[in-house]
Amino acid sequence: MSAITSRARIVWPVLLGGVLGGLLGAALTVSGPPAPAAAHANLVGSEPANGTVLSDPPDQVVLSFSEPVRVIPDRIQVVGPDGQPAGPGAEPSAAGTEVTIPLDESPDNGTYLVSYRVISQDSHPVFGSVTYSVGAPSEVPALPAGESDTEDPLVKTLVSIDRYLGYAGVVLLVGPALALALLWPSRLPRRGAVRLLWTGVGLVAVSTVVAPWLQAAYTTGEPLTGVGVADLREVLASPYGTAHIVRLGVLVSVAVLLRPLIAGRAGRVDLLLLAGLGLVGLGTWSFAGHPIASPVPAVTVLAGTVHLAAAAVWIGGLVMLAGFLLRLADRRELSVILPEWSRWAALAVTVLLLAGLVQAVVEIGPPEAVFTTTYGRLLLAKLGLVAAVIAVASYSRRLVRRRLGESRPREMRLAVGAEAVVLAAVLVMSSVLVQTTPGRTESATDNQLVSTRDFAATLDTELYSLQVLVEPAELGDNTMHLYAYSPTGQPQLVEEWRVTAGLPAAGVEPVEVEVLPLTDNHAFGELAMPVAGEWELRFTLRVSEIDQESVGVTIPIR
Repeated sequence: MSAITSRARIVWPVLLGGVLGGLLGAALTVSGPPAPAAAHANLVGSEPANGTVLSDPPDQVVLSFSEPVRVIPDRIQVVGPDGQPAGPGAEPSAAGTEVTIPLDESPDNGTYLVSYRVISQDSHPVFGSVTYSVGAPSEVPALPAGESDTEDPLVKTLVSIDRYLGYAGVVLLVGPALALALLWPSRLPRRGAVRLLWTGVGLVAVSTVVAPWLQAAYTTGEPLTGVGVADLREVLASPYGTAHIVRLGVLVSVAVLLRPLIAGRAGRVDLLLLAGLGLVGLGTWSFAGHPIASPVPAVTVLAGTVHLAAAAVWIGGLVMLAGFLLRLADRRELSVILPEWSRWAALAVTVLLLAGLVQAVVEIGPPEAVFTTTYGRLLLAKLGLVAAVIAVASYSRRLVRRRLGESRPREMRLAVGAEAVVLAAVLVMSSVLVQTTPGRTESATDNQLVSTRDFAATLDTELYSLQVLVEPAELGDNTMHLYAYSPTGQPQLVEEWRVTAGLPAAGVEPVEVEVLPLTDNHAFGELAMPVAGEWELRFTLRVSEIDQESVGVTIPIR
């Protein structure tokens, strides 16, 4: 048993100092000024704005996102009023947070659909559509047959399952490796532990190999059977693909270095090499997910790596303890194993909580996002599970301190088994969380959309149809564009424009708004809305010497 204690003395100070030192640096970095970035990009605006009616066709469409994105080949298209592709004139291009779609000039009036699908920094697909109209609105065109701007639910589910299998493989790899290196009595057979270890290697390998195929289907929106060689090549050339190639290379190296450990001949250099390679391999999960796209990627990648490492040590150690050591070791061996494991478990829990705190501070954003976003609520559920398992772990630790674990191994096995089961549920929750938009992104996007919620309305009379666009439809100064069309959809000549704006509920009587005609059917004005409330706008258009008609609309200003 002295070999167990001596090996622990070799690795314990190295890992404790490195992990806690790294996390201290991470916490200090978080307190500094963050760089502007976000994970799980969202569309925050477009030019032309969604729903805008234009007099002349634009020569390009610009989509603005909450973080830098990459274009997916052949997944951005513009559909004209006739349902046929209306462009683009050249390949769309991404520059930072903006995607530019060049357009061929189209003579057709009506509504155009811009369908997009891009990749955010954290490897998640972002898809949707916006519309704009030229001349007069028409029915929104549908995407061509076989095209979709949605996602395949089966593919999304399989992506989460693949991540869970990867996490489970890490647990089954780290747990037996840790037990064989530091806790395993020399008299016990190693066959069961070795089988479990190779099962972990196999799960990580399968998960890593399958992931690019699933990612190709996930990003393109195609079913699994629709993934082509070009799609796979695109994924493998991305940062996501690089992370998985590195992970596979690390796994091969680890498999080679496990041989002396399995034979019981691993020395200090072998253990340190395995620990170093293991941290590099675990870091690939962070490089292919939310942490790489955070405001402080160096911090969140480090925190995510050690968080996964601590979870693997804790859960994997519990599996080995419940499955083998508590069942096979005698009382004398348990008197050494249990205190040593108790120290490792305490370190793992400490690192897990500290790394999780750093991740939560960065990913949640404003405190209210804990309760108002899906990510925040899932995180609360995960914390509840962790709190429950820590309570069970405290009971196990008391058994160890009182040396009851050696005399009552069955009771110890039940407690340890309960810990492992609940922590398996935590892994499931983690697999879901990595597919969920972080709270800071969801809340920031909501704020951006609220602050730029352009108001658009179509007001019909017997003489004309009036398109009203107010930007940004919020407190303070606003701009107003008016477009007049005949009942048949042709530009309507307007002889005179008159507009009033008032807020009767707040005692603001209707006042005249100065309007500048820009073309025969297009006028521009500026609105000052200094008070929140339901503002009433009244439009009177004279279309001939004797024909005029008035129409009104209410704009909510918050």
